[in-house]
Amino acid sequence: MAIDRGLLAILEAKPGKGAELADFLRQGRALAAEEPGTVTWYAFKLSDTTYGIFDSFEDEDARQAHLNGKIPAALGQVAPDLLAADPDIRTTDILAVK
Repeated sequence: MAIDRGLLAILEAKPGKGAELADFLRQGRALAAEEPGTVTWYAFKLSDTTYGIFDSFEDEDARQAHLNGKIPAALGQVAPDLLAADPDIRTTDILAVK
């Protein structure tokens, strides 16, 4: 398995909405598990208001399928209520994997 592509999304919660954003991210795990092309999926917390998602993929088709899938759609629905700004979503090239 050659994992060489990823996505990094940084999410900034509105004041007082961090716990709700964390709950939303925990629920996202089930959606990620349904995606055959998503190799790994992590949701993480950096501070009381800064959260993120990192996922990895074997190819560009899988990454694009994820970007057009259920998790971004669900995030789009809750973003106006939970997020202080648009998500900062970046594609990544994975250089090494253990």
